[in-house]
Amino acid sequence: MSPSAVPSWSEEITMQVIDLETPLGPMIAATTRQGLCLLEFVDESGIAERVERVRAALGAKIVPGRGRFGETLARELQDYFAGRGRRFSVPPHLCGTEFQKQVWQGLLTIPYGETRSYGEQARALGKPRAVRAVAQANGANRIAIVIPCHRVIGADGRLVGYGAGLWRKRQLLDLEQGHRPG
Repeated sequence: MSPSAVPSWSEEITMQVIDLETPLGPMIAATTRQGLCLLEFVDESGIAERVERVRAALGAKIVPGRGRFGETLARELQDYFAGRGRRFSVPPHLCGTEFQKQVWQGLLTIPYGETRSYGEQARALGKPRAVRAVAQANGANRIAIVIPCHRVIGADGRLVGYGAGLWRKRQLLDLEQGHRPG
């Protein structure tokens, strides 16, 4: 990187990265001063590239550590998997296009324990013909569980489209409907 491309110290964004254990496998989380910018299962293919894309989009420097939001996120995920937590207080720090951000904000409106189809999600955004674009934006979500893309299913009620594996999507939906993951 050329010296002119490096942000000054006061402008630098730090992305703090931690590993988290969950009943569905280890996850990696990254936070900034603004909030959570990444939460993914570490065994997903291409995880290193996704972390790098978020880092590059933010122009951030990666450092280990829990940061301002890490402890809260770890506790809230633990509560979520224990069936005690239904909401997350750590704010999302979204990295994406304006359309993707609209879709992800829409995901946050799906109540715990409920599902929506991609078509319902597109209609809720006022873009009923954008079902495929909504599905692609869901797939680009880098904040699993907290931004609940797992709550979006096919129009026929089938589980479709979850990068961390449909088995995890089933486990997350079962958990939210009162069944502990196992």
